[in-house]
Amino acid sequence: MRDFRIEIPDAELDDLRERLARARWPEPATVDGWTQGVPLDYAQELCEYWRTRYDWRRVEAEINAYPQYRTELDGGGDDSVEIHVLHARSPHDGALPLLLTHGWPGSIVEFLDVLPSLIDPPDPADAFHVVLPTLPGYGFSGKPSVTGWGVERIAVAWAQLMDRLGYERFGAQGGDWGSMVTAALGTAAPEMLAGIHLTMPLAQKPDDDDQPLSPSEKAAKRFNQTFQRLGSGYSAEQSTRPQTIGYGLVDSPVAQCTWIVEKFWDWTDCAGHPENVISRDRLLDNVMMYWLNGAGASSARLYWESYARRRMDEVTVPTGVAQFPHEMARLPRRWLERRFTDLRRFTVPEVGGHFASLEQPETFVDDVRAFFREVRG
Repeated sequence: MRDFRIEIPDAELDDLRERLARARWPEPATVDGWTQGVPLDYAQELCEYWRTRYDWRRVEAEINAYPQYRTELDGGGDDSVEIHVLHARSPHDGALPLLLTHGWPGSIVEFLDVLPSLIDPPDPADAFHVVLPTLPGYGFSGKPSVTGWGVERIAVAWAQLMDRLGYERFGAQGGDWGSMVTAALGTAAPEMLAGIHLTMPLAQKPDDDDQPLSPSEKAAKRFNQTFQRLGSGYSAEQSTRPQTIGYGLVDSPVAQCTWIVEKFWDWTDCAGHPENVISRDRLLDNVMMYWLNGAGASSARLYWESYARRRMDEVTVPTGVAQFPHEMARLPRRWLERRFTDLRRFTVPEVGGHFASLEQPETFVDDVRAFFREVRG
């Protein structure tokens, strides 16, 4: 475990601003709104703010306020990757170690606003020692140079990480790819887990399930079908040709920014505009996790590794689920209970979407606390 601090040279920030100043813009869409993607006027406004007013040093200092490390993990393979991890220990004795895993197009930025509440809650009995790693190929982690770094291998690497930190028993939480890695961890190392909490659990429809869908389940199915028809083009590209899309994302900050921010419009419960629920600065903080490290191709490659090969192995550890109403994949509880055989908690918050810890931080924290109270032991 090597100490690490984020220290981006001024020259890299100057290069970003120069690229933004030289951006070539397409013509406006032929329809109003976001139907064809990020509207030109908003893209230009956001990127001009990024160029002239955004303060990277603010979030750099925010992250550097927590201990960080880089450590090599191999996930049981022949080659290793250096993983960036933020490790924020609670001041309270008896705190439960909690492993948080982000997804795409997220980053550790997703959890910055909830870290203080998790580490130092009003009731010390709810305290966590938070371990927040960055996925391979993302942010300040290294980039795999060979194939094989899919969901299951990352899960094994996370078990190695927690062992290296001295944690024999811990909880885990995740959404998006983080949900899949966390579920895989529940299969790979159940003896280490007090429980897992998921915001986007996946499961197959049981072959013998002939129960009709309820009205709310039918609405969720229609929502998912609309997403698959209109909102899944990014995954088709990233799961088949990550290298090709990577050239544009690594070379153009406008491309990287709009590729990500569109998802914060589509996947959040934002009433039509992402900044209704997430501040402009936080949106750009997250984009910077991809831009500064040229992670456009390496992050997309996780789709090539795992998207078409998503395993639905049984998970027997205690499980909690918070299924937010604007999540793109919302499944009936009875389907989830077939895969997650010890489903202890299942909640449906009133508002919120895919980026729960950013959109509804208090609801997210309350649900995580409530579930782990049941399984701390």
